[in-house]
Amino acid sequence: MKCNQLFIILFFTLIFFKGNAQEFKLGKVSVAELQQENHPTDAAAVAAILFEKGVIDFEYNQNEGFIMTTEVTTRIKIYKKEGYDWANKAVRYYNGTNAKESVFFSDAITYNLINGKIEKTKLKSDGEFDEKVNKYWGQKKITMPNVKVGSVVELKYRIRSSRYSELTEWNFQSSIPVNYSEFKTFIPEYFVYNPNIKGFIQLSITKENNGKSLNYLYRATAKAGESMVSSSSQEKLEFLETRTVYLAENLPAMKEEAYVNTIANYTTSVSHELSVVKFPNQPYRTLSTDWQSVTKTIYDYEDFGPELNKTGYFEEDLKPLLLGTTTSEEKIATVFSFVKNAVKWNDYYGYSCNDGVKKAYKDKTGNVAEINLMLTAMLRYAGITANPVLVSTRSNGIALFPNRTAFNYVIAAVETPNGLVLLDATDRFSVPNVLPLRVLNWEGRLIRKDGTSVEVDLMPKVPSNDIVMMNYTIDTNGQVSGKLKRQRTDYNAIVFRRNVNDVKEEAYLEKVENDNNKIEISDYSRTNEKDVKLPIVENFSFSGSNFSELIGGAIYINPMLFFAVAENPFKQENRAYPVDYGFPFMDKYSISIQIPEGYKVETMPTSIQLNMLENLGSFKFMINRTGNLIQLVITHQINSPIIVTDDYLMLKEFYQKMIEKQNEKIVLRKV
Repeated sequence: MKCNQLFIILFFTLIFFKGNAQEFKLGKVSVAELQQENHPTDAAAVAAILFEKGVIDFEYNQNEGFIMTTEVTTRIKIYKKEGYDWANKAVRYYNGTNAKESVFFSDAITYNLINGKIEKTKLKSDGEFDEKVNKYWGQKKITMPNVKVGSVVELKYRIRSSRYSELTEWNFQSSIPVNYSEFKTFIPEYFVYNPNIKGFIQLSITKENNGKSLNYLYRATAKAGESMVSSSSQEKLEFLETRTVYLAENLPAMKEEAYVNTIANYTTSVSHELSVVKFPNQPYRTLSTDWQSVTKTIYDYEDFGPELNKTGYFEEDLKPLLLGTTTSEEKIATVFSFVKNAVKWNDYYGYSCNDGVKKAYKDKTGNVAEINLMLTAMLRYAGITANPVLVSTRSNGIALFPNRTAFNYVIAAVETPNGLVLLDATDRFSVPNVLPLRVLNWEGRLIRKDGTSVEVDLMPKVPSNDIVMMNYTIDTNGQVSGKLKRQRTDYNAIVFRRNVNDVKEEAYLEKVENDNNKIEISDYSRTNEKDVKLPIVENFSFSGSNFSELIGGAIYINPMLFFAVAENPFKQENRAYPVDYGFPFMDKYSISIQIPEGYKVETMPTSIQLNMLENLGSFKFMINRTGNLIQLVITHQINSPIIVTDDYLMLKEFYQKMIEKQNEKIVLRKV
């Protein structure tokens, strides 16, 4: 997979230098900004961030200690109606029992140019909303007033938090152009953060140390035998503060490309996680300097490790099911099936429980952690060596550095002599070692009771098959009729089962007919739909008149009919991101074509075999004719779930040649 290259493309060497950042202030919107009709470097942009500045600082008060504040100011230009959503803003805040955060919006104004004059519309209270997301999180939202094409909106928000285990992640890039992005941190010497920078844009960074001081009231505690009246004095504490400024300008929009797992993995950003706390006259407290520290911290969370030790709530139900199971495979299958049927996923992610495994079991619904920690506990009860595996989902980005906040998901792993068996009971269509697509994000982290951890490769190694057997006849009018059998395995089966779940057969067949040149389908059947351990199979008869052309007494027909790929999905001259298929696959077509009586083959495609370097993939197109029967065997195989950017041009050329071959015609001429 060329993992080293995958790592290199995500992270750049930092350059530190001294310099003064350009100043941008709210309230200084210009007529020129309001008159601008298109972005200067991206005419297709629906909006643009003219500037965005973030400042993280620490305040101290006697009662709360250090409080982290995050202040963000931004100015956004709206170019098109499709950009109206950029005039809305949602900010999440933590609302757990151990720590609280609060969010305050201010200076939210919409600017429009009316008859040559700047008109300002301020946000009113009815444009601000507070929502509960889940047990731990809420979010404040604003909807800016009087937004039109050409508007400029400005806003400021401030987050006040006692949770300083990580700083707000700052994204310098977005799905729209960013003209100027600046992020400042002011960190007291008592906190050491690990900065993690990713993306393709090289940041300019200024870093310096300054002396700071704070005043506090010191109260001496009375010793035994002394007067209970405690003395107090005003004290001054001097310390160093590290000031860091990250700056980037003229950032292009992050644009989706074919086969990208999540654009966030390649967006230029900086995140910080607390690694050491070192208050005066106290021992160092290490949090996340290495994976062992990270995993121990997570395992010790009250909503994680202790939940694995609870068994009483399920023992009576599970014990009878395990009677008669003798092999590990039987026990794994029994427990896995039981959990999938007993508890339904409520669509919430997270590696910590919201309400706990016992309540989730009772209510028959729970989040990812509740279901898969429950699964792990049940496997252990059955005598299986099982442990949780921390995962960052595809939508959440890649966890490459030791940090607790990178993960947002947990699955179960069974350790066997033949390797790990990975399980996720949140997905009804999942089977052992065939995880939901959302989980296939490079690597996870298996953690054990003793706090040790190991990397777990989440990427599938066995190809998922899509095998089609099709035979059809062509009549003298070019009409096609035939039969088809299609079998899907592993991830292809998961995708198909999910797509047809709760879809009526009539609606499904109508879509298949419309998507495939208006074919007519009859005698449709589907087998193994409910038995997820087996491949899912479709059988049907079909007919159609849109697959051939009659020209000068000859019939021109594409032998692959509706399975031929029409255009190359890789259109860019160069690729900025790796190609991520998610899983290796093999598409195979065995096709038999009956030539109509009175016709002969004038021309037909020749056989060909294409191979990419390093066994990344292959394409075979084998064809032969015996009498009035033409037979084809066509195989398209991709062996690596991820193709790095260095191999993009090879992949693009491979697809182009494959598509050209798939669209070559058989020419039949009347004898």
